[in-house]
Amino acid sequence: MFNLYREKFDVITVNSKGEEINRRSHEAVFFTEDLSNGIKLEMVYIPGGSFLMGNEEGKYKHELPQHQVTLQAFYMSKYPITQAQYQAIMGENPSDVEGENRPVECVSWYNTTEFCQKLSQKTGKTYRLPSESQWEYACRAGTTTPFYFGETITSELVNYNPKGEDLEETTDVGSFPPNAFGLYDMHGNVWEWCADDWHDNYEGVPTDGSAWLKNDEKEHEAVRRGGSWANYHDSCCSASRDSDDKRDYLITTFGFRIVCAGGRTL
Repeated sequence: MFNLYREKFDVITVNSKGEEINRRSHEAVFFTEDLSNGIKLEMVYIPGGSFLMGNEEGKYKHELPQHQVTLQAFYMSKYPITQAQYQAIMGENPSDVEGENRPVECVSWYNTTEFCQKLSQKTGKTYRLPSESQWEYACRAGTTTPFYFGETITSELVNYNPKGEDLEETTDVGSFPPNAFGLYDMHGNVWEWCADDWHDNYEGVPTDGSAWLKNDEKEHEAVRRGGSWANYHDSCCSASRDSDDKRDYLITTFGFRIVCAGGRTL
């Protein structure tokens, strides 16, 4: 059952120098899952629509060619899954830098899919990792700039690694401003696993929002998105995608967020 409610928040836009040039009020629809012991999971309604996926600056071949994708509505977790949320479902906390409201890290792709399976069993809803196109569509939230804040980011907006200012660890989720859909920490903090198999470019990619799988019964590298506290700004942009790791890797910069099918809203 979806017990929906609305929430208001401010959305910030910056110029190429990282200076705030606009602040506007937005509203999003949410529902909450009770995971036990007062631990909540907030899910944000992401309306269906179309967008141009890929690197708008034409920089990197693995983020090209740009292509139109049309998606159905879905829900996405407001934040990366936190350590408290992971503990509530999985009964353990593997994170290197501990903190209930920090994103869980040191989780493999297999850990994240097991989390989704257990959460689905507990709630009766279908939870899974987002597809790459769902992730980028949700991150952009209608923007066409490299970041949902605009042309650049600063350490006041994102936990990443500007030269000489590396925070060297995760921060509590929600410490930085959201995008226009009401999602937090899509840039930086932790890389987020996706459902897709890795492909070297977008030639032949699905355009309906589904995960791109090779379906050859082999294990392939999985995709991760969004950059982390250890990365420079290029790795944290909306189009950034990477995978040079096996699905069972446990790394302090790897976390995840989840999606739930469903188009209901208020």
